[in-house]
Amino acid sequence: KLAVEFPSEDIFLMTVSPVIKAVTNFKQVSKTLEEFDVEEQPSSLLEKRYPNIKVIQSGVKQLKSDEHKIFTEDGKEYVYEKLCLCAGAKPKLIFEGNPYVLGIRDTDSAKAFQKNLAQAERIVVVGNGGIALELVYEIQGCEVIWAIKDKAIGNTFFDAGAAEFLISKLTAEKRETPIECKRTKYTMEGSEERERSTAAPDTLGSALGPDWHEGLHLKGTKEFSHKVHIEILCEVKKIHLQQEFIQLQRTSLTFPKEEKNVEPDEVLWPVYVELTNGKIYGCDFIVSATGVVPNVKPFLDGNNFAVGEDGGLEVDKHMHTSLPDIYAAGDICTASWEPSPVWHQMRLWTQARQMGWYAAKCIAADILGESIDMDFSFELFAHVTKFFNYKVVVLGKYNAQGLGLDHELMLRCTKGQEYVKVVMQNGRMMGAVLIGETDLEETFENLILNQMDLSAYGEDLLNPDIDIEDYFD
Repeated sequence: KLAVEFPSEDIFLMTVSPVIKAVTNFKQVSKTLEEFDVEEQPSSLLEKRYPNIKVIQSGVKQLKSDEHKIFTEDGKEYVYEKLCLCAGAKPKLIFEGNPYVLGIRDTDSAKAFQKNLAQAERIVVVGNGGIALELVYEIQGCEVIWAIKDKAIGNTFFDAGAAEFLISKLTAEKRETPIECKRTKYTMEGSEERERSTAAPDTLGSALGPDWHEGLHLKGTKEFSHKVHIEILCEVKKIHLQQEFIQLQRTSLTFPKEEKNVEPDEVLWPVYVELTNGKIYGCDFIVSATGVVPNVKPFLDGNNFAVGEDGGLEVDKHMHTSLPDIYAAGDICTASWEPSPVWHQMRLWTQARQMGWYAAKCIAADILGESIDMDFSFELFAHVTKFFNYKVVVLGKYNAQGLGLDHELMLRCTKGQEYVKVVMQNGRMMGAVLIGETDLEETFENLILNQMDLSAYGEDLLNPDIDIEDYFD
């Protein structure tokens, strides 16, 4: 966006990685909903397309904001007029530095995971967001103990009703063959071997795109298809290595069977997970899919940034941080303007793309001395994704975020087909969750945006015999 706005200016893109993540197959589904794939491409493609972009492959060692300088790991320094920090976030690992704990956030960590899974008989998955959800659904031939701190699965995106709707898919035998993955991976020649042996575990890759697991062969050693046991309302209390565990002389449990009587496990496992509910399970390794923390560390030292409660760099409604000429966008930033009543920040690909694009517009407006309005994509929270092979659309305050007790829910559910939930407040639609091919996203998007009083329609709003999209056309 900057390269297009300022064709004669030099634009430097600094990144540790030899590849860049490019948005491809972009589709504007409705006013605020967009679908796209994320693809890794060699950075030379970007430089070819925009001659004024130079990609510098090096990590940032230090930022001296008062001098307008960036110092890179390879010992060079760069002076900037305007700087935008888009360093994303890194996985929040339950235990740092444990070789049996894998964090998944980027395509490299997904690869490492796949390698380990090939030898695995049982794994423990910790976390309840999008990645944990997809992972548990995709894994075959391996026992999965899934530890979640909530009562129901997928709390980031769903309520208990939607979780219930999806759970039946987890226990069903695998069906459709997955479509071939479009994402490809480029590395520098010979860097694979070298990189993997020397890479520190905290080497940051870029975040996974929405279909990261497709084309990865997620199969363990066992012959059965799906075996998932969910432990609710618990977190990991401790992780014991095999030797420690033997010395503790405690009992671990076998994989729970239907009959509910849980037996002690005779098998010796490489690592043991003790949960806060008192249960201990042995496993081959643990996947930590417990969310992300903004990657601010390289920039804080010696700079007086205002930092949000969630650890991100605070930005105003023009994506400007608290320091002159420094902007931030994506997972690294915390939106600290007064948001629209039906928008909230969530560290997702869609918002990263929108924020990056809007930050470029704001930088341009600032340089040209123009004023700029808040981008329309911040009017309504809107995200479309796929879980368990269902299309999933979440709009507005889809989980009644911040609405207190003053709201009501309306539901329509056809088992195995669709799940529709709307959040209403004072007769107005504030949010919605749509699972399956409901074709209601555009209608609901409009109803949330224009805040029309719908009290007169009552339950009929979700009556399957009434063609609501024609009605509000």
